[in-house]
Amino acid sequence: MTTSSVNWRELCNRRMVICLFTGFASGLPLYILITLIPAWLRSSGVGLAEIGFFALIGLPYTWKFIWAPLVDRYALPLYRLGLRRSWMLATQLLLLIAIALLGWLDPHSELRTIAALSFAIALLSANQDVVLDAYRRELLPDHELGLGNSLHVNAYRIAGLVPGSLSLILADLLPWSLVFVITASFMLVAVVLTLSIAEPATRTARPATLKAAVVEPFSEFFARNGRRQAVAILAFMLLYKLGDSLATALATPFYLDMGYTTTEIGLVAKHAALWPMIIGGIVGGLWMVKIGINRALWLFGAVQVVSILGFALLAHVGEGLALLALVIAFEYLGVGLGTAAFVAFIARTTHPSYAATQIALFTAITALPRTVANAATGVVVELVGWELFFYGCALLALPGMLLLLWVAPWHQPAANSAR
Repeated sequence: MTTSSVNWRELCNRRMVICLFTGFASGLPLYILITLIPAWLRSSGVGLAEIGFFALIGLPYTWKFIWAPLVDRYALPLYRLGLRRSWMLATQLLLLIAIALLGWLDPHSELRTIAALSFAIALLSANQDVVLDAYRRELLPDHELGLGNSLHVNAYRIAGLVPGSLSLILADLLPWSLVFVITASFMLVAVVLTLSIAEPATRTARPATLKAAVVEPFSEFFARNGRRQAVAILAFMLLYKLGDSLATALATPFYLDMGYTTTEIGLVAKHAALWPMIIGGIVGGLWMVKIGINRALWLFGAVQVVSILGFALLAHVGEGLALLALVIAFEYLGVGLGTAAFVAFIARTTHPSYAATQIALFTAITALPRTVANAATGVVVELVGWELFFYGCALLALPGMLLLLWVAPWHQPAANSAR
């Protein structure tokens, strides 16, 4: 049997289709938070400093590992839905309602209420990520994990087209209240998914105690790597995407400040970002087969650093749809390449016996720059301007690259793999 026939057979099975839908369901709420809400607030006259502080609503993505053991341990009392599906359905219905309510609030007089509701959406979205990651891990046999997670990640990115393109175009035609209702309705895709699937046929045993579910994933990680190497790995996960995360934190307000309309952003900027990122992820995965994860982290990380400077060029020139598309395409090509290597590194670092909680911890660490550090981006931009801000982002990408000397040396195979 050829490799090609195996790939086609795997691509066509029901598990791969489910992974596509879990990716869309997981990505939609996040892109609403980081794309649609900032555009809505900025177009309503809210200042950059206030919008920047909205990054703090993403803290649940950082702290989701705290309650992840609860999701593994207890099922919600919903009729016949089981451990995973009960959490999925409850979370998705609440997300649909919360997103739809946003647009009915006034950004000028009810900004605190908007912040509170946005925080609730982030909390629900982070919880959905925990549940969907656990469900997918139980659903997929080992030989399908790579393919299934790749489809999940790409569908996750495609979900960004709804709030990042369709919703922005509709904002030129409809009131924001209807835009948010229409955007929220796409969560029905997730609800239908949950109602149409079954609990995984192969269920790993629940942790014997809540204490075991909380303690053992952490103790195993430090015991396997040693304290010094474990700290270096965690620092690398925190810093590797820092510059890139900061550079794109206020992307939509940046485009608006450069004079582009929401329609131009929807039709040009978002598409120029999405497809190079997906292509970069696919190409990055293929390259890693030949050069390995360690070297991919070095090469793709360097591309990320250089691509951030493209935003500084755009801020300096300040005009031209062609330049906008070119700069964003190159930046997100770097994002796709870097993410492909980074996700592979995280998977390699995870022990199979504790994958659910450790993945929640590691992905929470990678989300920390997007939530805490990004909160100050609006203030920094107002102080130094867009161009100097992007130069600073490029410099902040360098510490993560330096940590590769310890966590992923160029000439040394992985020493921190659990396998």
